[in-house]
Amino acid sequence: MSDGGLKAVFLAQRSMLLRLLAARLGSRDDAEDALQDMWLRIDQLAEQPIAQPAAFLYRVAANLATDRRIAASRRGARDAGWVEIQPRAEDLPDAERVAVARSEWETVEAAIAEMPERMATALRMFRLEERPQRAIADQLGISVSGVEKLLQRAYKKIQERLESAGGDSAPVRRLDSERGSDRAG
Repeated sequence: MSDGGLKAVFLAQRSMLLRLLAARLGSRDDAEDALQDMWLRIDQLAEQPIAQPAAFLYRVAANLATDRRIAASRRGARDAGWVEIQPRAEDLPDAERVAVARSEWETVEAAIAEMPERMATALRMFRLEERPQRAIADQLGISVSGVEKLLQRAYKKIQERLESAGGDSAPVRRLDSERGSDRAG
């Protein structure tokens, strides 16, 4: 049968195909979209004889419904996965917290800029480069105890600077409490 004949069978069976697709897809709108896809696919079918065109069209409709359900399931899983990895609104900092943090960071940077170079170097190596105190001591040519004293004084200067700026000293206390975690390192 030519595709002209297949189109004629499609038009004759359209209401039944629509019911089949609506039952399989659960929505008349989705079924209408699937029927439109079927109509476009009929144009693409090769000019080969089809012994039972109605059965062929029902099989195409069933396969199309299955493909659409699988695609919808994958789309739903992908969208759910995307939603799961998005940060919640309460996890994002508000403008006030961002402004306070930026101000505190500028205060810390100013305090580091005023430190003696050896003290600032030890602090940067320990806090930013995450080097062990032993490696810092070796590079600066001092003892581990000397590095600890430099870091203590650096933390104290930062804390004093934050307190004089009217900021919260909690971040400094956190830094100071982490200082001893790498003592032997």
